[in-house]
Amino acid sequence: MRIVKLHPQSDWVLSVVADDGRVGSFDITPYLEYEAFEELRNPDEFIKVSNGGYFIEWESGADLSADTIEARWEVVGSTVSQRESNGEES
Repeated sequence: MRIVKLHPQSDWVLSVVADDGRVGSFDITPYLEYEAFEELRNPDEFIKVSNGGYFIEWESGADLSADTIEARWEVVGSTVSQRESNGEES
């Protein structure tokens, strides 16, 4: 999976859009107990996330791979319409 869009939400959740159109939510709360993610407990630091495509990273140096996100995210929708997925043009 390659991440094409990434938006930090409240409560340490990231909204993620994958290159195949899947849209999901990824909660980083379980990672906050680890030293590498400690600074992200501060919401001002959490929102400083950047998208590297195959990984995400924060200014603090914490990072996660797209594979880790894909393995643990909750898919909530798709940006691909039913017409597009059937090969029809609009």
